Formats: sequence, C-alpha cells, structure tokens
Amino acid sequence: MSTDPRSSYIPTIYTQREAAMAGTPIVTRIETTEFEWVHPRGELHLKHLPHACAIRISTDQGATGEYVGGQPVDHDSIRYIAHLLIGYSALDRSGFYERAKHATRQIGRVGPSTVDIALWDLAGKWYEAPVYELLGAGPKRLRAYASTSPGDPAGGPLGSPEGYADFADQCYDLGYRAFKVHAWIDGDVEHEIAAAKAVGERVGDRMVLMDDPSSGSRTFADAVRLGLTLDDYRYFWYEDPYADTGISSSGHRRLRERVRTPLLLTEHLRWLEPKVDFAVNGGTDLLRADPENDGGITGVMKIAHAAEGLGTDVELHFAGPAHRHAMTAIRNTNYYEMALVHPDYDLTSPATSVALDYRDGLDAIDADGCVAAPTGPGLGVTYDWELIERRRIGGSVWEIE
Repeated sequence: MSTDPRSSYIPTIYTQREAAMAGTPIVTRIETTEFEWVHPRGELHLKHLPHACAIRISTDQGATGEYVGGQPVDHDSIRYIAHLLIGYSALDRSGFYERAKHATRQIGRVGPSTVDIALWDLAGKWYEAPVYELLGAGPKRLRAYASTSPGDPAGGPLGSPEGYADFADQCYDLGYRAFKVHAWIDGDVEHEIAAAKAVGERVGDRMVLMDDPSSGSRTFADAVRLGLTLDDYRYFWYEDPYADTGISSSGHRRLRERVRTPLLLTEHLRWLEPKVDFAVNGGTDLLRADPENDGGITGVMKIAHAAEGLGTDVELHFAGPAHRHAMTAIRNTNYYEMALVHPDYDLTSPATSVALDYRDGLDAIDADGCVAAPTGPGLGVTYDWELIERRRIGGSVWEIE
C-alpha cells in the first residue's frame, strides 16, 4: 500500500512512482488560457458573452491533452483539484473523476469537466486512436437539429413567429430534419405559444420539432398552457419549461401528468446521481447531459449508461468535439444540437473560432443533415495556439514540484 497521502481518496489509484513503473505518462503541468472570443465571421464581436477558455495538460513522456471550451469559472476552479492530477497517471481518468468529485462537492462540482475532456484527448493521442474508439465505438453519422438563438427584437430575422417559421424552412432546405425553438425567453407565454404554433403549422409535417423556453415561463400554469400547444403540434420534446430552472422533480412530475409531449430535463442538475434521482422520481422523460458540465466525457458516459438502464434516452446539450465523440458511442440518443444558430450568425462553440480543422455552425452539416466526430487521434482537433495566445487575457499554470 502506498504511503502517498493522496491515495486516501481512492485506495487503488496509481501513485507517481507506481505509474512510472508501469510506463504510464505522469501529469507534470496543467495550463489554462482565457482568451477573447471573436466570432469567426468577423462582424459580430461577442463582448456580451464570457471569454473563452483553453486547457493543456502535459506529461513527463511528452503526451499532451488539449481542449477549448467551458467557462472561466470552470478553469478558475481547477486550483481546487490540480493537486489531484499533478503527479498522477494521465490515463487514470476514472480515478481523477472520483477524486475531483469529492473535492468539489461544496462548489457545485465546477472545474473537473474540461480537465477530463483534455485527459481523453491525451489518451487518444497516446494510443493513436480517436476518442470514440477508446469508448468502444466505430465512426457514425449523427443526426443534427438546428437549435435557434433566442429571439431578436421586433424587426430582426427572429423577431416574430413568422420569422421562426421562415428560418425553419431555411434549415429544412439546408438538410436539417429537426428544429428547436428558443423563443424570446421574456416570460410572455403568448410569445412562446405563437412561435410554437407558427413553426408547427409551417414545417410540422416534415420536421421533428422541439421547444425550449429556457425556464422562461414564469408560472406552472403558463408551462401547462405552452405544453398543451406543443401537444397539438406533436413536438418531440419540451425542455426546461418554467422558472424553477429545471430542478424540481415534483413540479415536473405534475407537469408530465398534464401534457403528452415528452419532457427533457436535467440540464441544470450536475453529474450523475441528481439526474438519476430526477428521472426515478418521475420528473422527466428524457435526460440531458453535457461533457462540459457533467464530469467530462467520463461523466456523460455514466449518465448515458444509467439512462439506458432506466429504459430512456440521453440528449447531449450544446455542440463541440467532445459531444460528438461521446454521442458516437451512445446508443440511446437521438440528435446532435447544432447550437445556437440564427439566419445571420451562429453562437456555436468557441472551438470553432480557433480550430484549424473543426467547426460547428448552421452550414456545418452534410446534405442529409448529419455531422460526425473527427477521426484523428484524441478529439481529432488542431487548435491555433498562436491565435489563442494573441487573444490571451489571462490564465493559470500548475506544475509538478
């Protein structure tokens, strides 16, 4: 038994000496970079959004893992868990998951997710395989849905119910066969109902439709009213219906008793156990998971397998290379979220603005409305680190002593 005091977290983890004996790469450095995110089309400078973040993990044997994504708060919180990775095996992702889960239990488990994704990238490069192969899957085309930006002020392309219907038509012509409405999120249920009706009447006979008020309805009664409208137009799912912000299993169990459209919840519950509890207590039909919020790819696969055991599906929130790899390896999932698209611009993942060989966006689908995970080692994404450094506004470094 090792005398390393850190081994008290998980008795069977590699210590630095044991991992070195096994020929395993040891984590020696974690570096985060916060940088200004400029929209790739150039005309939209996203000052109103948080700055983008990147992480690089280095090892004693030259293997590295990289990821662009997450929020500044995630990367700031790495200070609480860096000591749980520095000096440990870079391939022991499950061990890191358990140690970090314990260490961040008082801060909402913020921080470990992007670290885990970078570790998967590192492992794929170490074994010279794409992440989806490490997860036991082969390449697969993923059906995508157009997930709209929130509504515009009056006069904008998404400034009216008809504007949403026109955009749904445009997305259909591009190849999408599924469309999700994020309307104005202003608390006015009449706006939400009007948009849902307009889209349903225009494309409901040829597109799968979803609705996400983003917890915008102020009351349970308004959530029921919108849900009954979605029933009329046979929407595929109803997401985050009202102002509880998607965390009340009892409230959503009562909503499920009143509307037929399947509910998609748990985006705002973090990691495995709260999501399973929510489903077991009848609060949702489908589960939501996100590699950037739910313990990385390791956490998402746990959630997917739990959902499978419960006989339901998991839908991954937002877009990005980690999402594509995880989705490729999940049977019980339906659509890739191409978020957040708009007739004039895309508010997609920050990786799109600094990746040399990867992108998300309205026109980033094939003729059949599908996408695929990159096939290169790891995440299969090459980042423009010179560009990231030019836009750098901050960051942190943790190194082995």
